[in-house]
Amino acid sequence: MTTLSTIVLAGGKSSRMGEDKALIPIQGIPLLEKVCTVAQSCTDTIYIVTPWTERYQHLHLPKCEFIQENSLQTQGPLVGFAQALDKVKTEWVLLLACDLPNLRIEVLQDWVNRLDNVAAENIACLVKNTEGWEPLCGFYRSQSLPLLLDFINQGGRSFQKWLKPYPVAHLPLSEPDMLFNCNTPEDLQQILAN
Repeated sequence: MTTLSTIVLAGGKSSRMGEDKALIPIQGIPLLEKVCTVAQSCTDTIYIVTPWTERYQHLHLPKCEFIQENSLQTQGPLVGFAQALDKVKTEWVLLLACDLPNLRIEVLQDWVNRLDNVAAENIACLVKNTEGWEPLCGFYRSQSLPLLLDFINQGGRSFQKWLKPYPVAHLPLSEPDMLFNCNTPEDLQQILAN
């Protein structure tokens, strides 16, 4: 069985939504709690990276550990990911955004089962779409941290640019709506209408 931790990124400003996406209820459950509950089906250790740990203390988040991001110096998801990756002790980490309302346990578990067969040179295992990799719902080897830190120290902030020179294994995705990000009030209406 592949050893696995999860990192959930909850550090965005939610400016397009107009309110904190992580706290928006979907079927009565705040989005961050929903994402963490799905992640618990695959991993025992979950790190939540956010500058606002106090906002989420009231949520039901067993087995979750907060990693405090500096709210004055948040530099995007790649830097938040690196901060949490430094704490990971497992071979693989599942990285998730906090705004994925359609996550499916059975798809994630199928992906976890594929990790044992991923070639050693692959630093990540991700879904690819027409624009590139889907970096905020996929798996990364924890040993990729030095490569990531080197990229960040050179000013890099893009997952796509960081991943470009390295081998990445492909994950199959038969239901693309699973990766739907809830970023705007219109996105939220679309989710609530289904």
